Amino acid sequence: MTATPPNPYRPRLLVVDDQPINIQVLYRTFGADHQVFMATSGAQALQVAQQQLPDLILLDLELGDMNGFEVCQRLQQDELTAGIPVIFVTGHSSEATETRGLQAGAVDFISKPVNPAIVRARVGTHITLKQQADQLRQYAFVDGLTGLHNRRSLDERLEAELRHAMRSEQGLSVLLIDVDYFKKYNDQYGHLAGDEVLRQVGAALKSCMLRPVDLAARYGGEEFACLLPETPLEGAVLVAERLRQQIALLAIPHAASEIASILTVSIGAAAKPGRPGVQAKELLALADEALYEAKRTGRDRVAAR
Repeated sequence: MTATPPNPYRPRLLVVDDQPINIQVLYRTFGADHQVFMATSGAQALQVAQQQLPDLILLDLELGDMNGFEVCQRLQQDELTAGIPVIFVTGHSSEATETRGLQAGAVDFISKPVNPAIVRARVGTHITLKQQADQLRQYAFVDGLTGLHNRRSLDERLEAELRHAMRSEQGLSVLLIDVDYFKKYNDQYGHLAGDEVLRQVGAALKSCMLRPVDLAARYGGEEFACLLPETPLEGAVLVAERLRQQIALLAIPHAASEIASILTVSIGAAAKPGRPGVQAKELLALADEALYEAKRTGRDRVAAR
């Protein structure tokens, strides 16, 4: 009898409490089968939530720098974190406290001291609900051929990430990737082979997105895009070069190419300009200009703006 392989995905859980002993209790409860991130203040919780995008947050009401209600409200106001369910873990059990928490956006309350069986059951329920909701949303935001995010998804995330980058004064970079001489490839090998190439390129791009916040998308036709939050131009160029090399390692024959015997890509990299009021279309235009430069100067290379 063949054993069923274990599910490689471990739900991502953020535990927020200013008392280390409480964090330790929850870590012991979930550490074996969840990825557990920890924060001991409201500000740290907001930062970790934006960086790690957990599946669920267990949030204490009493924190040193702000209360849990404020943290929950700020999570709800940020498009990156608004969809993350929050469960309050608190010693307060009054009806008024629970009502206020639900109004702030929490999905549930768990009383201290924590009962491990109860907290596991409630966390499991809400993570399952979130995964089901995420799956439904994906149908509207996933490219049917490659399985990557589609243009609509990219546009929405770019708008949200740009607003976040403006508020936090952090970097934000975009890559535009074009498959070199793709029309010639289709003419040489046929459209079914061309579709398979796009799937392979998409998979290679996705494998190079090393952080949860990074996003690879099909931009249209044979063009792809990557969104790299909190990344300056220098870092984006390094990612782009890694992508270019990863595509080359696929060693897909391309007899009709004018520059190589295998399939190659050209990449344009651009970073958010250091001035207020930058629009998403401006950043995409900069990346498009860089891509044009890469193609104009010989293809199979990275250019930056």
